Amino acid sequence: MRSPTGVCSPVITSRSEVTDDGAAGRGGGALVLVATPIGNLGDLPPRAIAEFAAADVVACEDTRRTGRLLEAAGVRARRLAVVNDHTEPSMIPEIVGIVRRGERVVLVTDAGTPGIADPGERLVAAVVAAGLRVEHVPGPSSPVAALVLSGMSTGRFVFEGFLPRRGSDRHDRLASVAAEQRTVVLLEAPHRVARTVADLAGVCGPDRAVALCRELTKMYEEVWRGSLGAALDHLVAVPPRGEYVVVLAGAPDPEGPTDAEILHALADRRGSGMTTRDAVDAVTAATGVSRRRVYELAVTSVEDQPDTRGTAED
Repeated sequence: MRSPTGVCSPVITSRSEVTDDGAAGRGGGALVLVATPIGNLGDLPPRAIAEFAAADVVACEDTRRTGRLLEAAGVRARRLAVVNDHTEPSMIPEIVGIVRRGERVVLVTDAGTPGIADPGERLVAAVVAAGLRVEHVPGPSSPVAALVLSGMSTGRFVFEGFLPRRGSDRHDRLASVAAEQRTVVLLEAPHRVARTVADLAGVCGPDRAVALCRELTKMYEEVWRGSLGAALDHLVAVPPRGEYVVVLAGAPDPEGPTDAEILHALADRRGSGMTTRDAVDAVTAATGVSRRRVYELAVTSVEDQPDTRGTAED
């Protein structure tokens, strides 16, 4: 994930200024997972800055990027330690020992929430297994941001992260994603997103609804919504830039919703103020039914409504 951009005013610059509002005020050894901005430094909360100031060690993927983040926050770290995909296994014993001594270790990644498609999972498991404290300062997460922006069902979803790049592992994962009835959230790099969308269209069909989210929280944030088939045309017309989160509608129920259920869903959305077109798009995304079927039902239901103009009694 890319490093944040923007500016942030200093809030806390020393341990003595940490309040009792956050975990730093409680003291004691702990591994503290701190979510960092995914693009906009304005998303860095005061509690995160307080934890940076209180930390005995800030564990990070890249000391340069985290150093710039700390500088923008007005904090000078006591120690920076590199914990990335390559060093995490070897750093686990040292970090566990530091926490056991009663010190606080803040874990961050380049952007977003540690452990979500980023280092941290193994370290957390080791600290928990040692019977030590793990705390979390919540904040930005690109999968969650994309999910709620997609307009698709958020009641049940699954996070798949990055798909395997090749071979039978990719084939098997694509087949699993195609059959998944929950909304699916994927991550993809700009130079691979077109191939991934093409592969998804191949296994899911071109009518499956999708949202392509990029540059989330940044100046050029974009959320494109449509079908997998149309998404391919979009990616040709607009060359991919920035990291992508792909949100895919779940597979339709094998039995599928009845016409009555679709009409009820359309009526609910029209009742909330949506236009017929927006209602059709929303119901298509929520049900996985082809847009043509939903549109035909929507048009028919409008035509079947009685014309009551001029019938009201004076």
